[in-house]
Amino acid sequence: MLSNSTILITGGTGSFGHSFMPMTLDRTGGGPDDSFSLEPNEFAALCAGVKTAWQAIGQIDYGRKPSELGNVKFRRSLYFVKNMDAGQLITEDCLRSVRPGYGLAPKYLSSILGKRVKQNVRLHTPVTFELIEGN
Repeated sequence: MLSNSTILITGGTGSFGHSFMPMTLDRTGGGPDDSFSLEPNEFAALCAGVKTAWQAIGQIDYGRKPSELGNVKFRRSLYFVKNMDAGQLITEDCLRSVRPGYGLAPKYLSSILGKRVKQNVRLHTPVTFELIEGN
C-alpha cells in the first residue's frame, strides 16, 4: 500500500479538476513549490493519465451487450398471461414477470399499467412497446 507522501502521477488523475498541480522546470531550483511540483515529463504523464481516466468514464448504456444475448433466457421479463382484445386495458392480472427474457424488463411494469393494447394479444406473448398504445 502506498502512503500519501509517495509521489505518483496516477493519484491525481481521477480528481484532476478538483485540485492544483504546480509545475516547475527543475525540482532542485530552490523555489517554494519546487519540491512538490511536477517536472515537464511528469506533467506529460499526468495529462496522459487524465485522458485515460476521462475515457474510462465511458457512457451509460442499459441495453444488452452482445456477450449477454446468450443469457437472455435466464432473465425475467413481462409476458401477457391472458388473451387480450385490441383496446383492452392492461392491468396487473394481465401480466407476469417470468423467464425467458424476451419481453420488456420488469422495471417497465408501472409505466404500462393502465394503458391499452394496440392489437389482439395471445396468452404467453412477450410484452413489447409495439403492442402498447401511446408508445
